[in-house]
Amino acid sequence: MIQTEALDRLPVRDSVPGLLAALDERGTAVLYAPPGTGKTTLVPLALAGLVGEGPGRRVLVAEPRRMAVRAAARRMAWLLGQETGEAVGYTVRGERRVGPATRVEVVTTGVLLQRLQRDPELAGVDVVLLDECHERHLDADTAMAFLVDVRATLRPELKLIAASATSDAEAWADLMTVLEGSGPAPVVRGAGEGHGSQFFFAPPPGGIRPAHGTWVDPALLRHVAATVRLALDRHEGDVLCFLPGTGEIARTAGLLAGVEAEVLQLHGRAPAAVQDSVLRGGSGRRRVVLATSVAESSLTVPGVRVVVDSGLAREPRTDHARGLGSLATVPVSAAGATQRLGRAGREAFGTVYRCWAAADDVRRPRFPSPEIKIADLSAFALRVACWGDPSAAGLALLDAPPAGAMAAARSVLASIGAVDRDGRATERGVRMSRLGVHPRLARALIDGAPEVGVRAAAETVALLSEEPPREYGDDLAGAWRTARRGGDAYAARWRAEARRLMSSLPPAASGRAGGPEGTADGGTAQGREAREGQGQGQGQGSGDDAVTGLITALAFPERVARARGEGSFLMVSGTGAEVGAGSGLRGAPWLAVAVADRPVTAASARVRLAAVIGEETARTAAAHLLESGEEVHWEGGDVVAREVRRLGAVELSARALRSPDPALVREALLEGLRSAGPELLHWTREARGLRERLAFLYRVVGPPWPDVSDAALLERTDDWLEPELSRARRRADLARIAAGQALQRLLPWASGAAGRLDELAPERITVPSGSRIRVEYGGEQPVLAVKLQELFGLRETPRVAGVPVVVHLLSPAGRPAAVTADLASFWRDGYRSVRAELRGRYPRHPWPEDPSSAEATKYTKARQEGARGGGRAAGAGKG
Repeated sequence: MIQTEALDRLPVRDSVPGLLAALDERGTAVLYAPPGTGKTTLVPLALAGLVGEGPGRRVLVAEPRRMAVRAAARRMAWLLGQETGEAVGYTVRGERRVGPATRVEVVTTGVLLQRLQRDPELAGVDVVLLDECHERHLDADTAMAFLVDVRATLRPELKLIAASATSDAEAWADLMTVLEGSGPAPVVRGAGEGHGSQFFFAPPPGGIRPAHGTWVDPALLRHVAATVRLALDRHEGDVLCFLPGTGEIARTAGLLAGVEAEVLQLHGRAPAAVQDSVLRGGSGRRRVVLATSVAESSLTVPGVRVVVDSGLAREPRTDHARGLGSLATVPVSAAGATQRLGRAGREAFGTVYRCWAAADDVRRPRFPSPEIKIADLSAFALRVACWGDPSAAGLALLDAPPAGAMAAARSVLASIGAVDRDGRATERGVRMSRLGVHPRLARALIDGAPEVGVRAAAETVALLSEEPPREYGDDLAGAWRTARRGGDAYAARWRAEARRLMSSLPPAASGRAGGPEGTADGGTAQGREAREGQGQGQGQGSGDDAVTGLITALAFPERVARARGEGSFLMVSGTGAEVGAGSGLRGAPWLAVAVADRPVTAASARVRLAAVIGEETARTAAAHLLESGEEVHWEGGDVVAREVRRLGAVELSARALRSPDPALVREALLEGLRSAGPELLHWTREARGLRERLAFLYRVVGPPWPDVSDAALLERTDDWLEPELSRARRRADLARIAAGQALQRLLPWASGAAGRLDELAPERITVPSGSRIRVEYGGEQPVLAVKLQELFGLRETPRVAGVPVVVHLLSPAGRPAAVTADLASFWRDGYRSVRAELRGRYPRHPWPEDPSSAEATKYTKARQEGARGGGRAAGAGKG
């Protein structure tokens, strides 16, 4: 019997006539209705003519999650007084409850995409309602794009509705008709907000550290648990608490031990029986339901009167360069918080506690990040290639796929033969797209089945398509054995998925028919090893490793990894990987990594799930990365020349080369010069002085004088280091190259300016005493270090290339006494104090009162007088 009273209580009922009229007139509409108003349950029944007086239609409702599919179908069937599978049915991957009388079928967006690719016209379907568009899941965005295309080109009579509680209705209205050019689709707004709710901010104490990666400050979880206890004390009814992930749910459940309520955990991986029991309601005892974002939309959790919102959500992140994914904990968007708010007022007036400060509310993003912007796009790229638009440029998408992510996706698809050079789907790619798994897993299933058998390949791929629970361990072979023995919810889903995958492959895929496992004859050594193990008690020991290893390596060839230390591995992609401290995988020589993530701050990826393999399997799976060749490079301070065989970044073998390619040797020597600098050459004092003089002239005069900085010299090695560099074979040969002679080649000989080197930047300057003093050009200005008495009589500062030298005036003992770049000023103002200090220390040396007119000398007074007397006597003798 139809639940008329319950239907009449749904606020969206007043919007149904307007929605039906919009569909009759335009064929498309956006239904914008607040949470809890009945858009997911009443509207499909009205569209199908199961309630009210509308025409009978076949309606397809697409939900983003399996849990929402079951809940929505069950709720609609209850409103009709029926069981699911009658007028209302549902289909999720591996489960279908639909009968001949079914008029409303609820499916996941993934199932809808599969149907669209098999039958773009959706024969027999009159209306498609895409629910919860605001969540911006990639499957939902893709399904919308395909449906808009179908309406514009194949079936203009197909009715299309986008339904949401919080999204940008106008943007969807524009998008749904963009290919028709008929103007925006009508927006039908639902009135009412269920029973309404109020919210309070319950900010945590100070000092809470921001979440990063999948880490959440335990202090925040303690605050959330305390808020749940507060809600239980203050309010009647059940409490629904939103947390970012299953780990936080488990920890918070532990913190709630002893509360006067049943604590339940609701998430996408929870057993179907647990999900159903939560959604059916309690049996009198109060309940606390700890849930991830799966409970944000399309679900009514009976009995809930209070919502506690942690304020956090999880979003995927993809490292396209390394092919690794991870999860990021982020603040829930304003749209998500509104959805969570709506869970409290579904059955009565509700209360919401938001575990953040009011000041933080305005900083939240309006909507969650579109998945197309942050996710791995390999499956999307294959779908659009099969649709006939490899670039997705002609599809109606709110956000275009990022170019880098699409390029990475197309590279993956090309490597597994799913697309051709132009990005168009091959026959093999079309076959992959219809298997309902990620293209990598489809490749592993198709190529692995002939090697290990259909059942073994399907069971392994089923393990990879939904990561096993953490308690199964990180060894994929062990997880396979646990799943085969297990009676838990995961094992049941795994078996159903394995059966689906087996049925999706033709009998020929197994190599031969009739065996108990559908195994093949022939094939590779890895396949034979796997089949031999499979014949021994369902694959114990090395057989399980061989099967899971080959299938995983085929799916993720760039994640094949070789051990490089206890628990440390190097993937052929070049990324390091670490396994857990207590893992049984630590001693494996090779791994095929199935699941890994790389936190932003980590140097290596963390292995979550992997299979043990041998080198032969690694070479088979990653054969496109296998290469041999000469490697000559600078390593450890010298040239290393080897013949190396590599599997990507992993070195398999190497032997020394006696006669390496001279061109490679020269490049290696240049590499050494670039890393260590020209200091590797032989530099005498004269050579360094020449370089400093040339650097000075380049700085103050400019061309044609050459730049002799490290960078400039390394850029012009052909001009000054040949032919010595071409004859060199190792570091010792570089050390024998006379750098000074080589630098002479850079002098501007052609212009004739080289002949003025000693004039513009003399190596030495003759001072009044007759001494030739070296000029140092290593600083900003040339420096002349000379004893003070040797400059007596010199009135002006010496200059080189027009630049005054900086004179370091020394005592008779050669110690610094004064520094000046203006000798005349020093004689006038500074000399007197220096003279007073030095004449007491060095009384035997001359200290004239007027040094600018005195005779320069490098001797003491006595020697100076002796030199004068000797000069006079010599003169008299001549006379």
